[in-house]
Amino acid sequence: MADPCEVWFYHLERTSLDQALPELLEKTLARGWKAIVRATGPQRVEHLDGWLWAYRDESFLPHAPADEPGAARQPILLTTSDENLNAADALFLVDGAEPGELGDYTRCVVLFDGGDEEALATARRQWKSVKAKGLPASYWKQQARGWEKQA
Repeated sequence: MADPCEVWFYHLERTSLDQALPELLEKTLARGWKAIVRATGPQRVEHLDGWLWAYRDESFLPHAPADEPGAARQPILLTTSDENLNAADALFLVDGAEPGELGDYTRCVVLFDGGDEEALATARRQWKSVKAKGLPASYWKQQARGWEKQA
């Protein structure tokens, strides 16, 4: 039996999602993993599609929205769907997107804005749900230099 999916909660306090997500995706690809970024709406998918092309001049993150041809071959797939079309190892949840079934993933990363009360409430509810399912969960808080595991 495969190991259960690890769920990591990233509490964004010092940077925005636009700053944090590309770095985490780079680390994911460096592991040889594929990723899915699940958002709650098509506007966020469209925004991230543009942002990941241009966020840094010297960097390139190969990605595509899930509704484009060849989605299954993409190292990073942007979607609102629960499907794991590219057989991703890592699932990134943004804007309160729900994890759904995590059996296909090695890791699920929940990114939430510490300055948004609704986002905090959603993350707390998701934390309780993950713990109730018996999945290993950890909480990461942004520090002056990087991330520190808090729980």
